[in-house]
Amino acid sequence: MYMPRLSLYKPEKGKDFEFIDNRIYEMFTVGGTDVNIHKYLGPKQVDSANATADQPAYNAVAETNIQDLLFLENRDRKYDQDVYTIRGVYNVADIDFNLSQFGLFLSNDTLFMTVHISSSVKTIGRKLMSGDVIELPHLKDEYALDDFSLALKRFYVIEEVSRASEGFSPTWYPHLYRIKLKQVMDSQEYKDIFDQPADEEVPGGDTLRDLMSNYNKQKEINDAVVKQAESDAKSAGYDTTNLFTLATDDNGKIDIVTTDTSELDASVATELADRVMQTPKRTGYDGYLIGDGIAPNGEAFGHGIAFPSGQSEGDFFLRTDMLPNRLFRYDGRRWIKQEDNVRMTMSQTDSKSTQKASFVNNINTNSIAGETVQERQSLSKALKPKADN
Repeated sequence: MYMPRLSLYKPEKGKDFEFIDNRIYEMFTVGGTDVNIHKYLGPKQVDSANATADQPAYNAVAETNIQDLLFLENRDRKYDQDVYTIRGVYNVADIDFNLSQFGLFLSNDTLFMTVHISSSVKTIGRKLMSGDVIELPHLKDEYALDDFSLALKRFYVIEEVSRASEGFSPTWYPHLYRIKLKQVMDSQEYKDIFDQPADEEVPGGDTLRDLMSNYNKQKEINDAVVKQAESDAKSAGYDTTNLFTLATDDNGKIDIVTTDTSELDASVATELADRVMQTPKRTGYDGYLIGDGIAPNGEAFGHGIAFPSGQSEGDFFLRTDMLPNRLFRYDGRRWIKQEDNVRMTMSQTDSKSTQKASFVNNINTNSIAGETVQERQSLSKALKPKADN
C-alpha cells in the first residue's frame, strides 16, 4: 500500500483554501475598519456627433474604456451612485516632513491598505482597480475650524492594486490585495463625487465641494496676487513716459517753435504761447514693448476712429479702431505712424488686445450658410466631412 503524497498546494481551491480564506476574512471583520467604495464605472459617454478619432464614442460605459486615446486620460469619470462598504487594514503613521530630498515634502497623503480579495469582489462585483475612490469614515474631522454642521470626510483614490506578499497562505493562493491610495483633490475627474449632497437628509443643501474644496480660497489668494502684481507692474514692457524726447530738425538741431510773429492769428492758430520746441517726429527710444499709445513729452493728443479735420503740424492722434491702437503724428502733409500700443496688462482678461485673448481664447460664434459654428475649432473638426442632407 502507498500513502498519498503530502502537498499543501493543490491545483484547485478546495476546502483548505476556503477554511484559511474564511479565517482571514474573520480577522478583517474583527480588527479592520470600514472602507466605503465609490465604484468607478468608466468615462462618460460622448455623443457620436462630437466624437473624434482620439476621443471615440463607445457603445456602453465600461471600466476598460479610454476617453482620450492621445493623452491616455479619463478626465470625465462616471461613478456609481451606490456606496459599497468593505473592511480594510493599514498602518497609521505620524505626519512627518521628508527632509531627505531638496525642499520640504509631506508624505502623509499616500496610504497603503490591505483588503480581503474574495469579500471585496463579492461586495462590489469586480476587483478593486485604479480610479476607485475610497472614503474612510474613521478619519472624519468633526472639529473643523470653519463653522460646519457636518464632519468633513476624507477621500482617497486607488492608484495601484497588487497582491500583498503577506496574503499568500500555505496553499500558495493569495487572499489579500495591497492597494496604494492617494488623497483626492477637487478636480475634474471626481466631479461626480464632489457634486453629491453633503447631507442626504437636506436636499438642495451644500455639496461635498462646498465643504471640502479649497477652490474659493485658492481663487481669492490668486486674485490678491494678481492685484498686487498689476500694482507692481501695470503693463508689459518698459515705461518711457518719464523720459524726455528732444525734437530735432533735418539738420539735427533743436526744432524751435516761436509765436513771436506779426502774422499770428489768435483765432485760428493752434500754437501755444509757451511752446518752445516742436513735437518730436519719432520716439527717441528703442526697445522691446515700449509703445504705449501716449504722445511723448506729455503732449496732448486726440483719439477716435477717424482722423480729425483742421489739424496742424505736430498734432498727435490715436486711432482706436486699429488693433492694437496706433498713434499718428501730422507732419504738415500727412499722418505718419509713430507707435502701436503694445503695452498690455499682464493679467489674462478678455479685454486684452493680444492674440492670446482674441485668437487662442476666442469663444465667438458665426453664422455660415445658416449654421451657427464656433470661430475657434480644431482642424480635425473644421475639415471633417458632413452629410449633405
